[in-house]
Amino acid sequence: MITVLLVDDHPVVRRGLRALLEELPEVELVGEAGDGAEALALLERLEAEGRPRPDVVLMDLQMGSGMHGVEATRRITALPQPPAVLILTTYSTDADILSAVEAGATGYLLKDAPPEELAAAVRAAAKGETVLAPPVAARLLGRVRAGRPMLSPRETEILELVAEGLANRQISKRLFISEATVKTHLVHVYDKLGVDSRTAAIAAALQAGLIRPR
Repeated sequence: MITVLLVDDHPVVRRGLRALLEELPEVELVGEAGDGAEALALLERLEAEGRPRPDVVLMDLQMGSGMHGVEATRRITALPQPPAVLILTTYSTDADILSAVEAGATGYLLKDAPPEELAAAVRAAAKGETVLAPPVAARLLGRVRAGRPMLSPRETEILELVAEGLANRQISKRLFISEATVKTHLVHVYDKLGVDSRTAAIAAALQAGLIRPR
């Protein structure tokens, strides 16, 4: 039996996924959570009750004001004997994919995937296999072949805040880092993207799929 924890902030989406999982005889849904913090609390409760952790955590990426999927994935995969984390999201930018993979996700699927693809992914993740939706695999392969710039998660985070219109001082307060550190990261971003201004960096990153349009 494959045990699954479902994490998504939309009740309607969870209901649909629950119905799909319940149709699979070898899968048992052991819990649901509305964001990353709730998922971590549920995992702790299962352990406190002496129940095993789920084999697979089916994780959304963006979950309103709650803990997002990348941070939750990072914390879950840092646990002793962690479950596999399978990302299920509508987002397919390079930044989202790379952040999730770097956080330790076993797989990355899009929510428009056919039910049979999701079922196969859950089975594969439970075996410890890497699962990538075809569009996601194509993006990663294309990135490698084209030699596109690789921004670090922190550089991506800062560039996304720049795209929101935040000044360096505002970014430093938001991320609890010095203004000088923000400037250093931006210098690296400009160098990697081959640009010399904030506007050009945003345009280049959007064109390359490194950040999501606002």
